[in-house]
Amino acid sequence: MTVSDFDSHRPPELPRRRRRKPGKRSRGSGDGSRETPMVPQAEFSSYYGRPVVKPPPWENPIAAYLFLGGVAGGSALLAFGGQAAGLTTLRRNCRLAAISAAGAGTVCLVADLGRPERFLHMLRTFKVTSPMSIGSWILSAFSAAASIPALCELDRVSGHRVPIGPLRKALRALEAPAGVGAAILGAPLSAYTAALLADTAVPSWNAAREDLPFVFVSSAGLASGGLAMITTPASEAGPARKLAVLGVAGDLLASQIMEKRMDPVSAEPLNEGRPGAMLKWSRRLAAAAGIGTIVAGRHRAVAVASGLALLGASVLTRFGIHQAGIRSAEDPRFTIEPQKARLAARRAAGIVDDSITTAG
Repeated sequence: MTVSDFDSHRPPELPRRRRRKPGKRSRGSGDGSRETPMVPQAEFSSYYGRPVVKPPPWENPIAAYLFLGGVAGGSALLAFGGQAAGLTTLRRNCRLAAISAAGAGTVCLVADLGRPERFLHMLRTFKVTSPMSIGSWILSAFSAAASIPALCELDRVSGHRVPIGPLRKALRALEAPAGVGAAILGAPLSAYTAALLADTAVPSWNAAREDLPFVFVSSAGLASGGLAMITTPASEAGPARKLAVLGVAGDLLASQIMEKRMDPVSAEPLNEGRPGAMLKWSRRLAAAAGIGTIVAGRHRAVAVASGLALLGASVLTRFGIHQAGIRSAEDPRFTIEPQKARLAARRAAGIVDDSITTAG
């Protein structure tokens, strides 16, 4: 027997079994069905307690980008509604909000990447199976489409003093089609970030892959509606109030359905600690703002307060889901226990002849 400095790290040895005398049979039926197992039941563990899944290096700028992308997409949709209904103030404010949110979101994305040219490198390819590649092109196309109507609105506000020269007539001709294009791209811009998170191996994000896009789109609707309620007079903010109420209803319903359909262990980070507190307050703010919008949304003070609450609810939703995913990747329990539950479910269903169930 050797002695070394690492002996203290060795697991305790089980007591050795006494050898049977020759000719003495073990208890049981003889077919091995009731023999005492020689190896104890294994428990989950990881290498020195380290995470099984490497947490993504996405910090707060990415969470801010998730929020701003939703605001941009929803604002473009509202701007199209104002364009179709002839609500010039709503159209103008939502067009400016869409391009501002898209620009701020791009800054956050570039800040997380570290160098601006890395974003340009993402546009060198177009990969249908990559949500990040698709999302980069959606963001670029949306920004290009939303910039034309926003520039036309700035030109009107300044009294046609924007130095665009002979391009003014061409931009005016493209204003309406570009507004339609931005509205069409608004929904994918609001939803693709959910697909991007769910496509990873992060336990809580992946477990919510079927319902997370509905949560993000609903959150984008209530946030953009709330912003329009703040910036637009109540006389023209009717479409914004309707979108906000629909967003609140969709957000509350989709969040509850998502958590019920998730594995209970994978859903724990969404209800515990700081992420859980964020998501609870998000639902409270959304519900209170939705009631305020329905009851007294035409009063300016109530509209502004409700709009601020809606924006806060959307921020808390995006940051809460972001931090819950990071927490689930840091703890190996959230990776291994759902895997064991899925394995037991397959075996209980009679699936015992594939590479998953036979590996153990």
